[in-house]
Amino acid sequence: MEQPQSLRSLFVAAKAEKTDLEHRPDSNTDGYRNDVNETIAKFKECQRQVEMLSLFSSNEPLDDIATGDLQYLTVEYLLADLLQRSYNSNREATLMTALQNYERFLTRLYHYDILNDKDKKLYERYTANPRSFTLVLANDAAARRETKINRFREEKELKQKLEYLSNNQSTLQSDDDDVRRLYLAEIDLYIHQTFQTLDLLSQELTMLSSMRNLPKPGEQHQDDTRRRNEEGESAYSERLDPPISQLLQGGKFGPILSKEGKPMQPFTLLDRRTQLQQGVFRSGHNLPTMTIDEYLDEEHRRGNVIEGGGEQSGIPPEVDEDDMDKADEETMKARDWDEFTEANPRGSGNTLNRG
Repeated sequence: MEQPQSLRSLFVAAKAEKTDLEHRPDSNTDGYRNDVNETIAKFKECQRQVEMLSLFSSNEPLDDIATGDLQYLTVEYLLADLLQRSYNSNREATLMTALQNYERFLTRLYHYDILNDKDKKLYERYTANPRSFTLVLANDAAARRETKINRFREEKELKQKLEYLSNNQSTLQSDDDDVRRLYLAEIDLYIHQTFQTLDLLSQELTMLSSMRNLPKPGEQHQDDTRRRNEEGESAYSERLDPPISQLLQGGKFGPILSKEGKPMQPFTLLDRRTQLQQGVFRSGHNLPTMTIDEYLDEEHRRGNVIEGGGEQSGIPPEVDEDDMDKADEETMKARDWDEFTEANPRGSGNTLNRG
């Protein structure tokens, strides 16, 4: 089916812009972000035109697709890859949109039977449980390392094959079969990279979901009794400064990895030597974790500071000189105390040390 020139030219321009963005050093500038968004808009327009023209159907085999149309099978992949490079306030929503485009890319290739046996098994595993997809089922570091090495070699071979076909593209234009081989080699590389990306996206989405469910830094329990009941008597402490182990961990508790090997919180890999080296010049005691004003504010919040005077303050109230009854009462109390001290001299009650 003959394509409108607008779709072909738009796809070529968007793909060229994406290649330029991958090699630009100013990825933290507003201009780069704007260019990424413009390229995303072009790929979305390509996606819309492909759907409008009904170029692909799940009822037709791969051989029925025109050679010039094979390149449009990669629109969803290129769009998803760019969405990961975009910047906005809702990172989780952006990743979910990218995930949906990766799924559409793989699903269409699955229907056309382009996936090999190994990729089909990965696709079926992914569709069974997308949020916990991983390339390695076992939580084994050695197995993950071996899988990573093997996939790196496979990706290198796919890139070499694609590079060879791309370098000889001028001589391949006359042969329709060679052009199809070029497009299919590109699709094979994108399939390989898609499964690696799905593994990483699954981990990142898990971390973002965990961070969203964490309590806000300013939220604290108002009632100490309720906090004791929720956290348990063994976990509750009246200490204002955290223990040294918590300070070294940056205030983070809980396991770093789940039982499935998914990261539960951000972490930094350090060896034992680095930790010891960082602790060489540390003091042997806990350093202050708050100022005096912060300590007093905390004591005020806990209700340990008595204000306003009264009997609890320990300050005797001043006697009103105009109140004669109160003055006489205080005078009689002082006389009674004087008579008691005269009748009971100091030490008179100690009968054990008398000679």
